[in-house]
Amino acid sequence: MDGQLLSVLLLLLGASGLWAQGLGPGGPLEEPPEEEPPEEKPPEEDGILVLSRQTLGLALREHPALLVEFYAPWCGHCKALAPEYSKAAALLAAESAKARLAKVDGPAEPELAEEFAVTEYPTLKFFRDGNRTHPEEYTGPREAEGIAEWLRRRVGPSATRLEDEEGAQALIDARDVVVIGFFQDLEDKDVATFLDLAQDALDMTFGLTDQPQLFQKFGLTTDTVVLFKKYDERRADFPVDEELGLDQRDLSRFLLTHSMHLVTEFNSQTSPKIFAAKILNHLLLFINQTLAPHQELLAGFREAAPPFRGQVLFVVVDVAANNDFVLQYFGLKAEQAPTLRFTNIETTKKYAPVDGGPVTTTSVAAFCRAVLAGEVKPYHLSQEVPPDWDQRPVKTLVGKNFEQVAFDETKNVFIKFYAPWCTHCKEMAPAWEALAQKYRDHKDIVIAELDATANELEDFPVRGFPSLKYFPAGPGRKVIEYKGARDLETFSKFLDSGGELPAEEPTQVPGAPFPEVPKNTTEPKDEL
Repeated sequence: MDGQLLSVLLLLLGASGLWAQGLGPGGPLEEPPEEEPPEEKPPEEDGILVLSRQTLGLALREHPALLVEFYAPWCGHCKALAPEYSKAAALLAAESAKARLAKVDGPAEPELAEEFAVTEYPTLKFFRDGNRTHPEEYTGPREAEGIAEWLRRRVGPSATRLEDEEGAQALIDARDVVVIGFFQDLEDKDVATFLDLAQDALDMTFGLTDQPQLFQKFGLTTDTVVLFKKYDERRADFPVDEELGLDQRDLSRFLLTHSMHLVTEFNSQTSPKIFAAKILNHLLLFINQTLAPHQELLAGFREAAPPFRGQVLFVVVDVAANNDFVLQYFGLKAEQAPTLRFTNIETTKKYAPVDGGPVTTTSVAAFCRAVLAGEVKPYHLSQEVPPDWDQRPVKTLVGKNFEQVAFDETKNVFIKFYAPWCTHCKEMAPAWEALAQKYRDHKDIVIAELDATANELEDFPVRGFPSLKYFPAGPGRKVIEYKGARDLETFSKFLDSGGELPAEEPTQVPGAPFPEVPKNTTEPKDEL
């Protein structure tokens, strides 16, 4: 073979080898862009769409109203929600509603969890008209009918348009609490504010009208929101400020305050509403509902309530029901009923009548006025010091030995303030015991606990359970609030660093509100 021809062949072969390796005259060739996985139709479980990175896009295009739950298989709150979520899907399907329910396994779909900033489970987000970038956070209840109603008010009107007296009266008669907005111009921005509020006030039924005959029927001449109810005062009016317009926060508080009965019986169903009312002062009448003489006191208690609406919430606690934790919180025993107690849930201060006389309309009103005027001193609870308070790894503190132990200048004292009925307290109890065992031989470290429902400290009001406070050794009565994770490893780091946490520690786990019904009414979430 000709030598020149051989050189050319070798050059060509070498060049083809370089191209085969992705190299060209200009250097390395660019890799082709990674293709997105093809979209797939999502499978269903119990009427709920099961979404992944491959199916979310198609689901958003096919369903203009889509509620998505991001869950984790190990999450207890997710497991509790699951049957209610399935029931809600069935309710909506039976109505042929436009809204659909879906779910995403967050740990199995980390890209989606990151895209939608999911940091705790369960997290629910509502996608409207395929908008992937700005989903709405779900803020509704965690039971089937509440979930369905939350969605109904977003895919349909949140208030019924009323055209005549017959329609208005039918709406008022249909429910215990009905809210009607009377607006002369339905295009006014105040109407949008009203409808936005109606979307989330699921325990009330809403209507609106601009009809002059309805203004006249209900004695109105200006824009007004009216709450109609089948109890107490029957009606409450909220005039719209002609200059400032309708303030949603003010209206929300007005509706919540006036939708409540003048006297509310405390139980697991009413508890969330009692504490959501934002009325800080509560007057409680403790009675035994099985006793006729006690029941007779209710009329006088109710008669005293109207002048204090919006300022003091009147509550009845049945000592014969499952309310032992409420009695304990106030340092009472069932045998002491009937009796009154007054509390401010922000300061947690408690007050008792000075004379201890009979419960009458006059005595109830006088007691309220005296507390509000600052004429009654609060009382503080304290148990007796147990004889074996320091015999266990976790030391038992009460009001009477708290100062002596917490402010011992030779000791670093780490204290858990808890409530016996608090779910979060029970969950962290093993870690707290393990911490005490680990440091039991450290003479300068004390791990302790104090039942804050039975022992009150004037200088240390407890607003959530559990509350963890660190009292370092030395003078000055220094106190450090612990806000880290509630596990043995993080507790240990905190103690070993003298009351400091590394910067990467996670944010505080949600605590139980104070006080709380002994069931999970606040729907806490599991953090990642």
